[in-house]
Amino acid sequence: MIGKLKGIVDETGEDWLILDVGGVGYLVECSSYTLRRLPAVGEAAALLIHTHVREQEIRLFGFSSEGEREWFRLLQSVQGVGARVALAVIGTLGPQGIQSAVATQDKKAVAQTSGVGPKLAQRIVVELKDKAPEGAFALAVSEGGAEEAKPSDAEADAISALTNLGYAPAQAVEAVRKARAKLEEDAGPEQLIRMGLKELSR
Repeated sequence: MIGKLKGIVDETGEDWLILDVGGVGYLVECSSYTLRRLPAVGEAAALLIHTHVREQEIRLFGFSSEGEREWFRLLQSVQGVGARVALAVIGTLGPQGIQSAVATQDKKAVAQTSGVGPKLAQRIVVELKDKAPEGAFALAVSEGGAEEAKPSDAEADAISALTNLGYAPAQAVEAVRKARAKLEEDAGPEQLIRMGLKELSR
């Protein structure tokens, strides 16, 4: 099984890329989240790989972080979620957004994904909270690549409030993270929301 590929970005599409590894072009399916983080065509890149083997085909799925790959696998443990839907959820929410949605049971955030209705979104947040191994919520990876812990109750409330105001889950998580860094440790959700809105308006 292929676990990682390092090579040159040869070509990219809406949900795939070709990675040239020693003259061999590997077709790798990716979420839009991963594709946005790739270097330009012609530059070097490294991707973590999930190899999916069927009787008639072998498919490679690429990820920019271990957290993203882990969520891809966890999402597919939910009935009705295949590889395509899992990539779509990651592309819409990002690892941080999935972490927040599952931790706060925010099915509306998951339902923002094209092709995911309210019932499937509900199933995702409920089943992942039960099935995710201990510590899985810490696998969400920030823009800088640093792992983050599960949000506190106040942070989760603030993230939920910001997403209810129409901000994307990934934006809300990042805004609350920045707000937390500027406030006292015992800051409540109202303070986090106010500071988070200031961060989002920058």
